[in-house]
Amino acid sequence: MEKSIENIWKDGFLESNALIAPKINSIYNQKSTHIVEKFKRMYSINIKAVIAFAIFIIPLTFVTKMPYMGIPMSLIFIGISYYSIKFKKKLFSIDSSVDSYHYIKSFNDWVTEMVMFNTKMSRYLYPTIYIVMFSGFWFGSIGGDVPGEEFVNWLLVDYPGMIIVMGFPLWLIIGSVFAILLLAHFGGKIGQWDINLVYGGILKKLKILLGEMEELRA
Repeated sequence: MEKSIENIWKDGFLESNALIAPKINSIYNQKSTHIVEKFKRMYSINIKAVIAFAIFIIPLTFVTKMPYMGIPMSLIFIGISYYSIKFKKKLFSIDSSVDSYHYIKSFNDWVTEMVMFNTKMSRYLYPTIYIVMFSGFWFGSIGGDVPGEEFVNWLLVDYPGMIIVMGFPLWLIIGSVFAILLLAHFGGKIGQWDINLVYGGILKKLKILLGEMEELRA
């Protein structure tokens, strides 16, 4: 019975405690390269999509008369693309001339750093997006009627005793503060969910591949 790839490679480790099975090494080199190169392509496409969104959201929100949403939202996504490009430079600077294990290990370290940064940033990102979207709907077009004021006046007709604080219904302020705190608390998990949604499949393959290689090196 023919030996499995895992057993052949493990035998190579047992004989000399080093990678001495060229064919098996070639297979793992190909796997490592495939995972990293696929991730690079996906990451580059994602950055281009973020930049495109940052550009096109401004004219789009002017057409829909919500520039108070479009301008800050564009700035937010410009900031996201800035940090993404910085991480992209680190990703593309990973030394591919080393053996497959150290190559994939360096890539995994980069992924860990990227996910940690994204998790930390998301705690501030999602509350900020909520505030921007709320402001966009509330203030409407520049120089035009303020939809939020019209909404309050409409409510006061049926609820004249409603408490107003700085032009906002008290219940709306309380609800918004609660929503912001909730987004800040769960922002990190939302950010991780977002990463898994886009890169989950390839990161799962990375974890499996790295686990196999580390097991065989033990």
